[in-house]
Amino acid sequence: MKHDVKSLTLAPHGKKRIEWADQFMPVLKIIRERFEKEKPFRGARITACLHVTTETANLMRTLKAGGAQVMLVPSNPLSTQDDTAAALVKDYGISVLAKFGENRQLYYKHLNAGLDQKPHITMDDGADLVSLLHSKRKNLSSLVWGSTEETTTGVIRLKALAAQGKLLFPVVAVNDAKTKHFFDNRYGTGQSTMDGIIRATNVLLAGKTVVIAGYGWCGRGAAMRADGLGAKVVVTEVDHIKAIEAAMDGFDVMPMSEAAKIGDIFITLTGDIHVLRPEHFRKMKDGAIVCNSGHFDVEIDLKGLKKISRGVKEVRDFVTQYTLRGGRRINVLAEGRLVNLAAAEGHPASVMDMSFANQALAAEYIVKRHKKLDNEVYSVPQNIDEKIAALKLSSMGVTIDRLTAEQKKYLSAWEMGT
Repeated sequence: MKHDVKSLTLAPHGKKRIEWADQFMPVLKIIRERFEKEKPFRGARITACLHVTTETANLMRTLKAGGAQVMLVPSNPLSTQDDTAAALVKDYGISVLAKFGENRQLYYKHLNAGLDQKPHITMDDGADLVSLLHSKRKNLSSLVWGSTEETTTGVIRLKALAAQGKLLFPVVAVNDAKTKHFFDNRYGTGQSTMDGIIRATNVLLAGKTVVIAGYGWCGRGAAMRADGLGAKVVVTEVDHIKAIEAAMDGFDVMPMSEAAKIGDIFITLTGDIHVLRPEHFRKMKDGAIVCNSGHFDVEIDLKGLKKISRGVKEVRDFVTQYTLRGGRRINVLAEGRLVNLAAAEGHPASVMDMSFANQALAAEYIVKRHKKLDNEVYSVPQNIDEKIAALKLSSMGVTIDRLTAEQKKYLSAWEMGT
């Protein structure tokens, strides 16, 4: 079996952690049991470019149970859990090419190796595989039935491709499913981002001023959790409607040029480039902590920060300290990459249960429908989204009301009024 992992000796510990995560992923388990019987992926090759975590491991097990030939490659150089990668290879017979801390050259070597198996379906978290298929590996694109995309950043890239008429195969935007972005982005990112900051720094958040750049679903989640931990939360935005929402949620809203002067901890969650720049670093307090929870490591202008610094050193695991020429220090976490995955373990399994249920069912949808799909970005079908929500509620022991016949009739009619 093709693999490139740190060490297979790490497998026993990884297997324990995968099994622990599986206990909190009941929806995916139900899907895996069905896939094992029906084999919807029999004969299909799937290459997944995802964060190599225990939760992802259970998705890979589910795809394999469905009859797929699966290969997993990383979607971020700092998000691979080496013990998980080893266990997937040794205990579950799944090809993995991923190592924590791999450089850019090895990262793309792994991605290209994932495409060498000529996948019928690709799964992305950031659209790096799809980008390769549309640039350097275009010759393989005709073999691809379709792809799924996990993250907001990736969906933005794919919709840009589609808008230009250059998308070469259909893509299902898993990120846009309500059971994904409402919960994964808000509750998952919210909790795991605070977890990453605390693990990396051991800082007390209570009493600190935390600046949240971007008030999308991820920003909402981070703001909610920072507030819950006793921090004073400031939000920066470029969208008027999101800014109103942040203000109505009780947070201070201001431009980054003002927030830079008062913030103790800065978290970028925008999906855009250079949200924090030298003009902001020059205004920050001595000892300010800066981190990113957006997908790519472009939100913090680290080259710009280095240029205005007189020294750079690692002061703690996952903490790089930049000393500005005036003597003030800026602490950057996890090299500006996803702090929740680099310095912590990513989203809780119970949240990823819904995200990866969407991935599994979206892949099944592609297998069944790819011949009828155009080269566009599709939303997850509503019936799939609702099915996942129903299964999750059932696993939580939660029941809800049903409409009466009278209520259904009222909602479908126009005649009844005042």
